[in-house]
Amino acid sequence: MSTLSVRQVRFRYLTLYGLRWLPSGLLIPVMILLMQERGLSLSQIGLVATAQGLVVLALELPTGGFADALGRKPVLVTAWVICLVSLAIFAVADSFWLFFLVWALQGIYRALDSGPLESWYVDATLAADPKAEYERGLGYAGSVIGLAIGAGALLGGGLVALGPVGPASALALPVLVAIVLQAVSLVALLMLMTENRPARGTAALRASVVEAPRMVGHAIGLLRRSRVLLALVAVELFWGFGMVTFESLLPVRLAEVVGNADRAAALLGPASSAAWLANAAGAALTPFLLRRLGAAPAAALMRVLQGVTVVGMGLLAGPVGVLVAYLACYTVHGASNPLHMGLLHRQVDGPYRTSVISLNSMMGQPAGALGAVVLTALADRTSVSLAMLVGAVVLALAAPLYLPAWRAGRAAPAVAEPASVPDVSTTAPGGSSAGPDDPATVPVPAAQVADGPVAPAAGAVRAG
Repeated sequence: MSTLSVRQVRFRYLTLYGLRWLPSGLLIPVMILLMQERGLSLSQIGLVATAQGLVVLALELPTGGFADALGRKPVLVTAWVICLVSLAIFAVADSFWLFFLVWALQGIYRALDSGPLESWYVDATLAADPKAEYERGLGYAGSVIGLAIGAGALLGGGLVALGPVGPASALALPVLVAIVLQAVSLVALLMLMTENRPARGTAALRASVVEAPRMVGHAIGLLRRSRVLLALVAVELFWGFGMVTFESLLPVRLAEVVGNADRAAALLGPASSAAWLANAAGAALTPFLLRRLGAAPAAALMRVLQGVTVVGMGLLAGPVGVLVAYLACYTVHGASNPLHMGLLHRQVDGPYRTSVISLNSMMGQPAGALGAVVLTALADRTSVSLAMLVGAVVLALAAPLYLPAWRAGRAAPAVAEPASVPDVSTTAPGGSSAGPDDPATVPVPAAQVADGPVAPAAGAVRAG
């Protein structure tokens, strides 16, 4: 990996990132509607979705530490294979328990997939040039995910519009194409992602299993020591719960106002494509928001605005009003994620990067599972609109949790220079000296694990 230039690393990262999200785009317009078509109620769909959250809760931290200890590529390969298997089962599932198995496998996939690709990109970029501004690539990734999911959703809607083909229903066609694209993504991962690990084989595997708990322990130690990091991770509790409104309830809401599930799915194809293009546009606004407002105030504002857009989806009459609010929601969503992740990664050193991302994701997935149960049950018993309003309020309630990061940023405005040798650090993310009681302080243990081609520099700043 050290032979790659910064530009080559960025190209490979963005290519893999786009391929990773393209199959997801195909599924967005049809996943909930297909489960309904095969006999599941909204409440049952909410229950099967909890399988993913529970599995992620159990595995997120161990798999994050495992990726930091063993290497990012083998963990990602395993994750993408499991995703392929889950999609194959989803294509034929026709019962509650088969769908439960699909979501459980998706939980394993997401736990393994959470963080290694981004961590590889950052470490590979620093290996090529320790002073490289890798934030640019992470910002591009926000646009790539929008384009990839948008293209997938457009293709999925087109496949639904074509109608059934042989034994496959119109809603099942995007799933079959997603399986093919996932296989292509796996091949690309094997070819494009290069990683120099100090050891391979069974000995390395055993050492990594032993090392993973220590990596997890240090990541949790960072969370304990930093009120900034703790507050940022807590944002995911509200975000994960509230995202159910526009990821799961929006198709049902649109079917409600249109009056037909197949027509709603056909509309959701181009609408989802447009939404993820709006997501890409929102991500492109990140530099402007950083300059005008600063990361933490802008992130807080995005949480409030996203709640407002969900209110629009729940209350506006007719498909046009619902879809306009949907597009606005994804524009805000695109700007929110890079801001949040940039703040998060300023709190962590390289060797524990994936573990801290896993901590963040660990909060979001179970919260999403809880939201799926609570909001779908509320929608069944009252109305979809009321469930969306509740989710909107929860989304907006996350805004005050950015205050510690805002205060820390004002106290330490400078950017730290990467250190050549990782060591115990009491440097605030902004680069100023900080004492043990400073909320921005994140002590990093001296003991490091070689997790790639280079021992990552201490205090590396990451955004995106």
